[in-house]
Amino acid sequence: MARQTRLGRCKLLNQKQCDYILNTIADMFPDAHCELNHSNPFELAIAVMLSAQCTDALVNRVTPSLFQKYHEPEDYLAVPIEELQNDLRSIGLYRNKAKHIRQMCQMLIEKYNGELPTTRNELIKLPGIGRKTANVIVSVAFGEPALAVDTHVERVTKRLGICRWKDSVLEVEKTLMRRVPREKWSETHHRLIFFGRYHCRAQNPKCPECPLLDVCREGQKRMRRGESKFDKAISKA
Repeated sequence: MARQTRLGRCKLLNQKQCDYILNTIADMFPDAHCELNHSNPFELAIAVMLSAQCTDALVNRVTPSLFQKYHEPEDYLAVPIEELQNDLRSIGLYRNKAKHIRQMCQMLIEKYNGELPTTRNELIKLPGIGRKTANVIVSVAFGEPALAVDTHVERVTKRLGICRWKDSVLEVEKTLMRRVPREKWSETHHRLIFFGRYHCRAQNPKCPECPLLDVCREGQKRMRRGESKFDKAISKA
C-alpha cells in the first residue's frame, strides 16, 4: 500500500503503473460502450457532432425525433436551416451545429455519393468533424481501433498521471496510443469515458471510494484538502 502511494506521487507514471490503472478501470467498467443512440454510421456522425460541449443524455433526448424526420443527407438540406435549428434548439450551440450538419451533408452528396467515408483522413475533411469525432466514428461504426480524447479522457489521464497537465489533446492521444496495445484502443477509450463520467467526475469525484486513490496524485491532494478543511472546522467549534 505504501509503495502504491509513492507511485501516485510520481509526475508521470511508468508503463507498469499505467497498466495497473487501466486494468483497474477495466474491472470497474468492463461493459463500457458508446452511449449515443444511433442505427447507422451517418446517424452516429450526427449524434457525435451534436454531443460537442453537450451531454450524451441530452443528445439522446433529441435524436429519436430527429432521426425519425431526417434519414439521409438530402433530408437535412430539404428544409430551411431555421427549421433544422428549431429541431436542435435544446442542444447547446444549435445554430453552429445545424450549419455544420448541412455543410457536411452537402459535401457527402457532392464528393462521397451520399455515403459517410470510412477512414479518419477522409472524415476530418468534412465540416464539423474533427479528429475526436472522426476517431469515434471509425471506432464505433467501422470497428477500427482508435483512441478519441474527449473531456473525460483528458481529465482522467491527467489526474491519474498517465499524461502531463500541459499536454494538448493530441499529445494525450499519442501518449495513450503508445501505452495501450492497439487492439485495446477502442475499449480503453470507452472505459476511460465511463470512469470520468460516472466516477472521476469533473465536480465531486468519488475519491474516498476510488480503488485508485493510492496511486492518484490528484485524488490524494483533494483528500488532504478535505481533511484540512475538516480540521479547521473542528478547531473553530
